[in-house]
Amino acid sequence: MIVRSDRRRFCVSAVAALAGSQVGMAKMAKAASSASVKRVDAGALSVSYLEAGPATGQPMILLHGWPYDVHAFYEVTSILAARGHRVIVPYLRGFGPTRFLSADAMRNGQPAALAQDAVDLMDALKIDQAVIGGFDWGGRTSDIVAALWPERVKGLVAVSGYLIGSQAAGKQPLPPEAEYQWWYQFYFATPRGALGYAKNTHAFAKLIWKFASPEWHFDDATFERSAVALNNPDHVAITIHNYRWRQGLVQGEAAYDPIEQRLAAGPTIGVPTITMEGDANGAPHPPPAAYRAKFTGKYEHRNVTGGIGHNLPQEAPRQFAQAMLDMAGGR
Repeated sequence: MIVRSDRRRFCVSAVAALAGSQVGMAKMAKAASSASVKRVDAGALSVSYLEAGPATGQPMILLHGWPYDVHAFYEVTSILAARGHRVIVPYLRGFGPTRFLSADAMRNGQPAALAQDAVDLMDALKIDQAVIGGFDWGGRTSDIVAALWPERVKGLVAVSGYLIGSQAAGKQPLPPEAEYQWWYQFYFATPRGALGYAKNTHAFAKLIWKFASPEWHFDDATFERSAVALNNPDHVAITIHNYRWRQGLVQGEAAYDPIEQRLAAGPTIGVPTITMEGDANGAPHPPPAAYRAKFTGKYEHRNVTGGIGHNLPQEAPRQFAQAMLDMAGGR
């Protein structure tokens, strides 16, 4: 295993807003200042990841979505690290400094590959078990790891609930209103869409942020801080492949066929789970009742109010962090 630190510090602001006392502010500031971006070879990737908190702390892994990055969890990371947890926040394949180890590797965005990346990262960091949380692509990845590798997951926090799907399921038409909301996936299915995303990546991502979180009034600096991660040379290819794969328009890799076969059966998740949903999520998502039966272990659903959209960890960091702490067994 090769772990390297590039000595860059993870920028954290608004720490004071998250703490209720001077002691709390001091602890969070210390946790934030100790966070750094590291790199490790794991599976097919050289993964760049944020690490914060004591190395001996209970591991927590946070997985971001598209088109976001690790900054979605920067306040969550501060809270968890201040509580003594070891927090790992990787840049997904195609984001930030994460790179493929081989120039010949397929720029594959299929869900099974992303899930295998998470397990490979745990192996590389010698993490046997962790509390895992995520949203969007990261929520789907977290679900898959919990369903197929339950021994690696102490607890799960999943925004928008059960997101495991398959190519067969993706072929089934949805009601017109739902199809309308997936406009960008159909756009990405075309050569025009692939070219358009390549030419206008940042502008497109900003539109998605607004579309998915219509009541989140983020400023330009907040967006640009995360948009840098979209400059990854593999980002466009992986994004396009991910959405085309879901529609059955492109093939994945044969190595992931056994995983996809298990996912196509819609496996249940038996690990302790908290699902979460914001009251202003502009992205398509099923209601909690639609996926309740998929969680067969200890389970709770939490609705987060106050105009909270798709990027729930960044919009409601204290609520998301509390769910992670509850899954770790501490309050």
